[in-house]
Amino acid sequence: MEQKQKCGFVAVVGRPNAGKSTLLNFLNSYKLAMVSKKAQATRKRMNIIVTHKESQIIFVDTPGIHKKEKLLNQFMLEEALKALGDSDLDIFLAPVNDTLEAYEEFLELRKDKKKPHIILLTKVDRVSNERVLQKLSQYNKYANHFSEIIPFSVKRGGVTKEMLLDTIAKYLPEHPWLYDADMVTTDNIRDIYKELIREAIFEKASEEIPYESDVVIEKIEESEKLDVVTASIVVEKDTQKRMLIGKGAQSIKRIGKYAREELESFSGKKIYLDLNVTVKKGWSKNKNFLENLGYIF
Repeated sequence: MEQKQKCGFVAVVGRPNAGKSTLLNFLNSYKLAMVSKKAQATRKRMNIIVTHKESQIIFVDTPGIHKKEKLLNQFMLEEALKALGDSDLDIFLAPVNDTLEAYEEFLELRKDKKKPHIILLTKVDRVSNERVLQKLSQYNKYANHFSEIIPFSVKRGGVTKEMLLDTIAKYLPEHPWLYDADMVTTDNIRDIYKELIREAIFEKASEEIPYESDVVIEKIEESEKLDVVTASIVVEKDTQKRMLIGKGAQSIKRIGKYAREELESFSGKKIYLDLNVTVKKGWSKNKNFLENLGYIF
């Protein structure tokens, strides 16, 4: 008997720096989601498509669930809530050393209480098996809320990628695939390049700069073997611009080198990256400018 195709949206949520992007890049076997050790790196939803056996799983990478007063932070929370509202299944990432507070907040935010969700207990490679068992027992009081709880690590054996994808696929509706089997994301090349450059800023710039900066892709000139990318890093203050450029332009060179290598790894082409820095005072508090950057409220 021929198996019917399944297809659905899976929101991947959790507090900032819970490991969402690391998980999704692992499941996709392709680096698409921005990864940083710093919290709140992801700002917008990103669809990452994994075609697994007869199922097409459209993972939605979301900003970490948090509440702050800044306009940009409000947008990020709304992005997470929209993903929860549109999904067929939710996966909540719960680092093993966290309290249950973030999970309890997640339960409050979910509007559709009957929709299934899975708890993924992450970063279990950092603790003993006894500690993992203790944390599992703490979640037992919410057993009537979640469908499954799974200890998981991308670094340590146990639940494999295939086992996890099989589990997720169980909860998807029967539906024809929405995308071609070779598609890995619905994002366009400009958005992907932008996120890879933002990741370079998070990795190579310090202090508040990553959080008070953004990237505008001005132009992409594509050819078979070379992409010429012109981009601007937008910051709030003149002092931030000077720090980003650095003495003898050393800082911007480090950021540019890291970004170029990431772009080349993604595209499979040589990249010429023309990277500039501009100052837009108060950009993160200006709704019109945020919408110009793609943050549509």
